[in-house]
Amino acid sequence: FMDLVDEIRTVDVLANADTPSDAREARKNGANGIGLCRTEHMFFQPERISKVRQLILGNEAQSEDALKELLQFQRADFEGIFKEMDGLPVTIRLLDPPLHEFLPSLEDEGIISSLAELLDTTVENLKEQVKGSEEVNPMLGLRGCRLGITRPSIIEMQVRAVIEAALNAIDAGVDAKPDIMVPLVGKVEEFRNQAALIRSVAQTVFSERGKTCDFKVGTMIEIPRAALIAHEIAEEAEFFSFGSNDLTQLTFGYSRDDVGTFLPSYMNKGILMDDPFVTIDTEGVGQLIKMTVEKGRAVKPDMKIGVCGEHGGDPRSVHFFANEAGLSYVSCSPFRVPIARLSAAQAQVQKES
Repeated sequence: FMDLVDEIRTVDVLANADTPSDAREARKNGANGIGLCRTEHMFFQPERISKVRQLILGNEAQSEDALKELLQFQRADFEGIFKEMDGLPVTIRLLDPPLHEFLPSLEDEGIISSLAELLDTTVENLKEQVKGSEEVNPMLGLRGCRLGITRPSIIEMQVRAVIEAALNAIDAGVDAKPDIMVPLVGKVEEFRNQAALIRSVAQTVFSERGKTCDFKVGTMIEIPRAALIAHEIAEEAEFFSFGSNDLTQLTFGYSRDDVGTFLPSYMNKGILMDDPFVTIDTEGVGQLIKMTVEKGRAVKPDMKIGVCGEHGGDPRSVHFFANEAGLSYVSCSPFRVPIARLSAAQAQVQKES
């Protein structure tokens, strides 16, 4: 039955996967690749989080040491993912969340004191540093490409890990297909800055290794301003992927984390018919998506454009992405891949009738 489904659908279904085991699950469920690998999810394991904290709070030498160790972790993870997805595209998003998400709570005395010891500083100094890293509105603060522009060493490490992992995988007979994605771009200059850094690091690795591999550099479209200037960004980027969670959040002005305080009332009163974080708002957010596709493909007619937010696994949203927005692919959690494949086929049948 699923073979028939795949014959009918014209939209690819990719998976959001952050580890080799997620990638294996995705492939087993029939995914055509990985549409979103969130590199920060690799940092939360206990032996890694202390290195991330050392990177953020340490002095220059300590930060450099932390980057060297994180490079090894990331490279091994990417290699594992490329091996699982042999021959299929893997879209890797560079570090996106605010750095403070990785920092310990000030109440966590045990972690604070062992971190102070690791960094050869006092508990008081460390607490001041942690306090100093806090932001009033972190989701609109130092995150995404802003982080990459102000802390380029983090991006250099991540890109080196991706390219070295791809070359290692190719040496092992794997057909690695890395796509590198810049998050939270709102100005073309931001993308230009990060793309130049990515390509420069890749060139350095190619020179060191005496061999090259193909890779693409694209961006997430998740800030309304990026949708409005998509034609400019398309001149520079090789692909677009909608971060529909942030795009919904920033278009409505709703905090996804706090929407529960008013959403039930809005649904009861008929102000909202659906939770916009589950089913795409076709009128507002959908209009930005369609505009981006039109502007992007006016510059590059064959441009690969997909979606990698939660909406990628929602059947009604998949119908919109496939039939009205004209996307190349949807990407969802590995477990929702079969549902998305079926929804994409149903959308095609509906379109043809």
